[in-house]
Amino acid sequence: MLRRDAFRLPPHPASVPLARTRVHDHLSAWGQPADHGAHDDTVLLVSELATNAILHGPVEEREFEVAVTVLADGSCFIEVSDESPSEPELRTADAWEDESGRGMRLLDAIAEAWGVWRRGRYGKTVWALVRG
Repeated sequence: MLRRDAFRLPPHPASVPLARTRVHDHLSAWGQPADHGAHDDTVLLVSELATNAILHGPVEEREFEVAVTVLADGSCFIEVSDESPSEPELRTADAWEDESGRGMRLLDAIAEAWGVWRRGRYGKTVWALVRG
């Protein structure tokens, strides 16, 4: 059975731990144990993508959306949507020394696959698949 939840949050730093908590709670309620690798990886990537949406979204009054879907095989599909039309920046290896770009490095390392859906003038959705 597929399970999905989506919610909107204000573009404020306090929304990051809230997004993490909500996704953790949904995954737990849906029967995915916290010690399951996909559970922890999904929560981590939601945190990083929510941070990216807050830091790089162009309009402070607009909310961003987080959606998580648990697939039949235990994998998790994450979507974080914001109003920014620009793609997330992937930096070169030389630029990894500072904290900027850390979320995209984690996305590359953890996700089975990821990408960006353009939503025209309404921004973008960054999605990721975390294997169960």
